[in-house]
Amino acid sequence: MQFTDFSKLDLQRLPSPCFVVDQVAIERNLGILKQVADDSGAKVLAALKAFSMWHLGPLTAQYLNGTCASGLHEAMLGKECYQAPGKDNEVHVYSAAFSKEDLTQLVAFADHIVFNSLSQWQHYQEIIQEAQTKRPELEFGLRINPEHSEGSVPIYDPCAPGSRLGIRISELADQDLTGISGLHFHTLCEQGFAELDRTLSAVERKFGDLLDQMQWINFGGGHHITAPGYDIEGLVKRIKGFSEQYQVQVYLEPGEAIAIGTGILSAEVLDIIESDGQQALLDTSATCHMPDTLEMPYRPDITGSGEKDQYAYNYRLGGLTCLAGDIINDYSFEQPLEIGQRLVFEDMAHYTMVKTTTFNGTKLPALALWNSQTDELEVVKAFGYEDFKQRLS
Repeated sequence: MQFTDFSKLDLQRLPSPCFVVDQVAIERNLGILKQVADDSGAKVLAALKAFSMWHLGPLTAQYLNGTCASGLHEAMLGKECYQAPGKDNEVHVYSAAFSKEDLTQLVAFADHIVFNSLSQWQHYQEIIQEAQTKRPELEFGLRINPEHSEGSVPIYDPCAPGSRLGIRISELADQDLTGISGLHFHTLCEQGFAELDRTLSAVERKFGDLLDQMQWINFGGGHHITAPGYDIEGLVKRIKGFSEQYQVQVYLEPGEAIAIGTGILSAEVLDIIESDGQQALLDTSATCHMPDTLEMPYRPDITGSGEKDQYAYNYRLGGLTCLAGDIINDYSFEQPLEIGQRLVFEDMAHYTMVKTTTFNGTKLPALALWNSQTDELEVVKAFGYEDFKQRLS
């Protein structure tokens, strides 16, 4: 999906490759999320694992209630860059496992820390007790596994058999949860309200006796709240009913919902070769710049393209690395591609720039902000040799 017509942007104004994010579209999404918070009483956090373009941190902080992180460095970024004057923006953090060194730093500034297991909660009691003496407002929670799958791709399903994420109800029997003020679950991936509703019912069936003991419940992320057709009215009603029934503060932590439909990856055709068909080599890379095309896998949309054989000219698009499998996918075009031509990969703001690597010394895409209303363009950051060199020593 794409909320902005990027055909109005002159791609020659950009370095290549380049991620471009439309600030107008970001504000659209943030406005919807703030309305959900206002109407439901929930607090909405920005999931930095999905979209952490911190140049937009102050803007995000104006609309949302804080950030959620998957570890120390994301939490530090939330504390440093996602704050707004006059607002108490919270910093939440969850990790599948905390090191002693990281946890010791986190307890000094985080608002909520969520453990993935009872063993870590118990193992770090000395640090926890000392931290709460210094900061009584610091709260701790546990991630639960409702054992209810809504995802169709196992790699993204936290409730798949053998999952290491979250605590099953069988593990919580007769456990002392003194000091735990909330529960966290995360089961969705780019899904609608119906999937959340079914998940909540599973949580209530299995963990209902614990919900009454808690002060807050975090519904996790994966909610496509800002996507067209999402049942926002149903979401608001369900949150209000849940909050009233269990007397808890509800948190949501969307990531992709902040950035869906807001950005592109612009890339250039470097070469065209014949190898069992036409292949176009780009200055971007599947493995370095859009790894989900290999992991999930999925096929990103390209403006003006079609499926193989849909149009007259077929191409397999590949990256510039040495990896034989650095293949994006097969596409067709109405006109032949030309060397030097720019292509636009659509809806690439979330779970793309956060996953980029410099394998082979490949240059990272530049980051740009564009205002689709005023046509103002700012290249926020361009990357070079030093960024590659500093990763190793």
